[in-house]
Amino acid sequence: MKAEMSTENTGLGLEEFSQILKENKLKVTQPRLRVLEVISTKTSAISQPELEKILGTEIDRVTLYRILASFEEKGILHKVFDLNGTATYAFCSTRCSADHHHDQHVHFICSVCNSVFCLDEIALPKIKLPKDFSLHAIAINAVGLCDQCQKK
Repeated sequence: MKAEMSTENTGLGLEEFSQILKENKLKVTQPRLRVLEVISTKTSAISQPELEKILGTEIDRVTLYRILASFEEKGILHKVFDLNGTATYAFCSTRCSADHHHDQHVHFICSVCNSVFCLDEIALPKIKLPKDFSLHAIAINAVGLCDQCQKK
């Protein structure tokens, strides 16, 4: 059971996070659980520097980098780049796996606060490629103002 990220918190707890780790053949450790816990409370994708600020000295930078890389590799998280080129992370949908990320959807990036939101409910168009072309990923970003920046 993997979580879907939207503009709302996932509502998952430590039991569900432990199950996600076990299903992906990852050891259940406090740092991994803590990273999942923090990401689950966010309404938008989160960067490694933001995670470092929240976690403080709980998890060192190298360990955090390895956790994020392993979560992305296993299909637990997906990475999307904000307008500054900073990688941000959000939960993958239930269809993702270590073999293939099926979590291709539109990402909304706020041009003021630079927050990245997954818009899972917007269907991507079918893409017909020329002969002998192969598709590996689709990246569509919508840029504008998020609800919080609209209010300012």
